[in-house]
Amino acid sequence: MTLAQLFLQSEAAYCCVSELGELGKVQFRDLNPDVNVFQRKFVNEVRRCEEMDRKLRFVEKEIKKANIPLVDTGENPEVPFPRDMIDLEANFEKIENELKEINTNQEALKRNFLELMELKFILRKTQQFFDEMADPDLLEESSTLLEPSEIGRGAPLRLGFVAGVISRERIPTFERMLWRVCRGNVFLRQAEIEYPLEDPVTGDYVHKSVFIIFFQGDQLKNRVKKICEGFRASLYPCPETPQERKEMAAGVNIRIEDLQMVLNQTEDHRQRVLQAAAKNIRVWFIKVRKMKAIYHTLNLCNIDVTQKCLIAEVWCPVTDLDSIQFALRRGTDHSGSTVPSILNRMQTNQTPPTYNKTNKFTYGFQNLVDAYGIGTYREINPAPYTVITFPFLFAVMFGDFGHGILMTLFAVWMVVRESRILSQKSDNELFTMIFSGRYIILLMGVFSMYTGLIYNDCFSKALNMFGSSWSVRPMFTLSDWSEETLQGNHVLQLNPNITGVFNGPYPFGIDPIWSIATNKLTFLNSFKMKMSVILGITQMLFGVTLSLLNNIYFKKTLNIYLMFIPEMIFMSSLFGYLVILIIFKWCAYDANTSKDAPSLLIHFINMFLFNYGDTTITYLYSGQIGLQCFLVVCAFLCVPWMLIVKPVILRQQYLRRKHLGTHNFGGIRVGNGPTEEDAEIIQHDQLSIHSDDVEDAAEDEVFDFGDTLINQAIHTIEYCLGCISNTASYLRLWALSLAHAQLSEVLWTMVMHIGLHIKSFGGGILLVFVFAAFAILSIAILLIMEGLSAFLHALRLHWVEFQNKFYSGTGFKFLPFSFDTIREGKFDE
Repeated sequence: MTLAQLFLQSEAAYCCVSELGELGKVQFRDLNPDVNVFQRKFVNEVRRCEEMDRKLRFVEKEIKKANIPLVDTGENPEVPFPRDMIDLEANFEKIENELKEINTNQEALKRNFLELMELKFILRKTQQFFDEMADPDLLEESSTLLEPSEIGRGAPLRLGFVAGVISRERIPTFERMLWRVCRGNVFLRQAEIEYPLEDPVTGDYVHKSVFIIFFQGDQLKNRVKKICEGFRASLYPCPETPQERKEMAAGVNIRIEDLQMVLNQTEDHRQRVLQAAAKNIRVWFIKVRKMKAIYHTLNLCNIDVTQKCLIAEVWCPVTDLDSIQFALRRGTDHSGSTVPSILNRMQTNQTPPTYNKTNKFTYGFQNLVDAYGIGTYREINPAPYTVITFPFLFAVMFGDFGHGILMTLFAVWMVVRESRILSQKSDNELFTMIFSGRYIILLMGVFSMYTGLIYNDCFSKALNMFGSSWSVRPMFTLSDWSEETLQGNHVLQLNPNITGVFNGPYPFGIDPIWSIATNKLTFLNSFKMKMSVILGITQMLFGVTLSLLNNIYFKKTLNIYLMFIPEMIFMSSLFGYLVILIIFKWCAYDANTSKDAPSLLIHFINMFLFNYGDTTITYLYSGQIGLQCFLVVCAFLCVPWMLIVKPVILRQQYLRRKHLGTHNFGGIRVGNGPTEEDAEIIQHDQLSIHSDDVEDAAEDEVFDFGDTLINQAIHTIEYCLGCISNTASYLRLWALSLAHAQLSEVLWTMVMHIGLHIKSFGGGILLVFVFAAFAILSIAILLIMEGLSAFLHALRLHWVEFQNKFYSGTGFKFLPFSFDTIREGKFDE
C-alpha cells in the first residue's frame, strides 16, 4: 500500500472520482476533519441528491404497497453528468406529485365510499330495528323510557333516535358509558356488519357495527351525541318513515356504483404509474446514490487557492497504480478537460490500511480471520492456512462419511446455482450468511468424508470395504471354539497374538470389527485423544514458527533471540517431546509386546516431578531419564530467558542513548558527547531494536523499566500457561468426535432400529415413517446442531490457540471507494 496525492482539475474532478469509484481501488482520506459537514463546498449537491433519494424511497414504498415486483435487470448504469441532475430532479418531482395527487384523490374517494357503505348498512339495519319495534310488547317496553312526571300528565310517546357506526371492539365500553351517563334512560340496539370495511387512511380492514339509540328530550340527545363523538362513532341521518328510508337507500346504492367505477379507474391509473416507475426504480437509485457518493467524496478533498484544482489523498495498492492512472485519464477525457490529472506518491510514517486480495473461494475464510481482528499492515495473513486447517479440524470433530456426503451435496448445490441465487438477492439474512460461506461448507463436507472413512463411520455404521483384518474364528489346531461355544456366548475375546487371527493392519482407516467390539469406546478414546494432542501441538508449533517470519520481516531482532527461540525450545522440549513419545510408542510395540507398553501419562508426570525412583516402571528406551531431565531443565531455563533478558537489554540501550547524546557544534565535541566510534555503536544498536522496542524505548520518551518488566512477565506467564491450557483445549477434537459418533449411534438405535426390528409387511410400511423421522432428526440434530457446534469449536481453536502465537490483528481494513456496494444495495452514506 502507498499514500498518493491526486491533483484533479475542478471541471474533471467529478468524472475522475466517478472512474475511481468504478475501479474500486483507492481509499480517500478526509483532508477537512475540522470543517463542519454543512460548510463544505459540495454540501448543496449532496442535499439535492438526498432529496432525490427521498423521493425515490417514497415511490419505492408505494410500489411495494401495491405489490408490484421491482424489475432488476442487473444493469450497471453510468454516472450521470452534473448537468443531468436538473432533469432527474424534474422527473422525480413529477412522479412524486402525481402519486401524491392520486393518493389524495383516492383517499377522498375511499372516504366517501366508506361513508356511503356505512349509510347503506345503517338504512338496512335500522329498518330491521323498526320492523322489530312494531311488536306491541317492545313498544310497551320502550314507553318506560318516559319520565314519570310526563306519564302522569299523559304526554304523547315521542322518542328521538340517532343511528351510526362504531368499531366492534368498542361496543361493550360504549354501551356501559351510555348506561351510566344517561342513567338507563336510553335504549340501544346494535348489529354487526357482515364483512370488514377498508379504512381509507391506513388501508386496513376494520370490523364495525351499526347502532341505533332511542331517547327522549334534547338533554339526552346532547349527551348521546357527545358520547358518540368521544368514542369516534360516525353518526348519519336516518329518515323516520320507511318510505323515506327506502328512497334514500336506492339513492345511496346508485352513488356507490358510480363511486366504485371512479375508484377502479383511479386505481388503474395509479397502477400504470407505479408499474412504469418499477421498471426504472433500481437504475434511478444507482444513479442518484453514485452521484451522492461522488459529491461526498469530493467534500473530503482540499481546494487550492486558485479554486481551479482539487487535492485528494488516497491509500491504494502499489500494484494498481497503473490502472488508477488509466482511470484518471479516462475521467479527464470524459469531462472534456485538456489538463491531465496528476497522481503523486507520498512518503509517510503513517501505518497504511491492510488489504488482502480475495476471490469468491477465499472470501469466506478471510472473513473468519477478519472477525477476530484486521491484521497489522504486512503481517502474515492466517487466511491461506485457514483454508486447509479450519475444515480439517472441523472434520476431526464431525467425522462421519454419511453426514459429510449430505453436507457436501448441499454445498455443491449452492456452488452450482450460485449465479442464480446471487441474481435473486434473497432478504433472508440466515440463508445469505450460509451462502456466503458455501465454499467453507464444501471443504468441511469433503474433509468430513475423509475423516469419516478414517474413523470408518457412516451414519454410526462401519463400512466393510476390505474385509476385517481379524479372523472371527481361530484357525487350525489353535481353535478351542466349538459351534456350541459360538452360539452360547454373545461376547468372545479375540487374541491378536495368534497367527491367523490378526492378518496385519487394516488397509485404510479403522477395522470394521471394532464396530461390534465391547471395548470399542476404550480403543477409540485412546486413539482420538492422542490424535488430538498431536494435531494441536503441531498446529501451535506451526503458529510459533510463523511468528519468526513476522519478526524477520519487521526486523525485530530482539524478538527472535529473546522470544521466538525460548518459546520454541519451551514448547518443543515438553509438548513436542510428548508427541514424539506417542509416535514412538505406536511404532515400538506390536501385538506381542503391547501388554508391556508403559503408560505415557505416568511417564509425563514423572518427567515434571523428577520421580525416577520406582524400579517397577518400564522405560520406553535407554537413556530416557537423562534426556527427560535435560529437556525439563531447558524448558525451565527458558522462563527467565523470556522474562528478564529483554527488559534488561532494553534498559541498557535506553541508558546508552541517554548518556551518549551527540552535541556537535561546528565539528567540536562538547561535554560528554560520543566520539565517532560511539556514534557508530549507537547507530548499530538502533538498527537492532525492532519497532516494538522503539516504541518502548524511544529517545523522546521516558523508559519505564517496571512497566516493561510487567508487560514481559504477562506475556511470559500467558505463553507458558497457554502451552498447557491450549494443549488441553485441543482435546475438544477428541470429545466432540466421540460425542458426534455416540449421538449418531443412539439415534440409529432408538429410531431406525424400530423400523428394522419388525420383519412383517407392516414393518415395511412403518419403516417409511421411521426413516422420515430418522432423516429429520439427523438433519436437525447431527447436521445442523452438531455441525454448528463443531464449527464454533474449530473457530475458537484458530482464534485462540493458533492465531495468538503470531497474529496481533490490530490493523484497520482497506475500505476503497467503490460503486460495487451501491449495486449490491449496501450503500447508506
